[in-house]
Amino acid sequence: MDVRSISHDVYRVELQLPQRRELSFHAGQYLSVNLPDAEPCYFSIASSPSAQNIELHIQATPEWVSAQKVIDALTSGGEVTVELPHGKACLGSAPAKPLLLVAAGTGFAQMKSLVDYLRETSYSQPVKLYWGVRRHEDMYLRSLAQQWQEDWPPFTFLPVVGDDEDNDWSGHHDQLVRAVLVSGMDWNHVEVHASGSPAMVYTLLDALVEAGLPEGAFFSDVLEYAPRA
Repeated sequence: MDVRSISHDVYRVELQLPQRRELSFHAGQYLSVNLPDAEPCYFSIASSPSAQNIELHIQATPEWVSAQKVIDALTSGGEVTVELPHGKACLGSAPAKPLLLVAAGTGFAQMKSLVDYLRETSYSQPVKLYWGVRRHEDMYLRSLAQQWQEDWPPFTFLPVVGDDEDNDWSGHHDQLVRAVLVSGMDWNHVEVHASGSPAMVYTLLDALVEAGLPEGAFFSDVLEYAPRA
């Protein structure tokens, strides 16, 4: 197991699980980390299904009590069990359409799993990744996304950063959605995967459907764990 700090509040975790070959999941799925006497914590898997280790990006601060407990347990050698896979917003095979990936904050982890998987296939359709954060230092693996753009011809990386400290996070969600809307994509022929808060995901969904995206072409775990009434 490897736990390392990669930003002011994000840890990159690599889990070396026993019987890894017997554990299967699809790109874009997530797992639960179970601690004794605590509610399960859910984290997107950031690695490809073919990877030997399972990678997580965990945002943990004293205010994020449950995530901090997970980091403390992982770094202290405490008892930790994981359960996987969870989630329907994933790729079981390479899609036939171009892909639009939209992440806010550590939602980037899910997108990394998708990109790692697609790069292993012969996928050649355009892939655009929008990653929205509040401050530049929150874009904890920006260099990796830029490297994908340099190394993989179908891929385009579009960072969206809001530096106005007077704005709340919902304002930056709106900024991210506006950036996506002007991407110039053919909304009738694209598949969208989004990862972030319910507020961001539903704002994006409503805007894209209004712009012409078929609702069935939009995928997010939010639709499953936080369905609208």
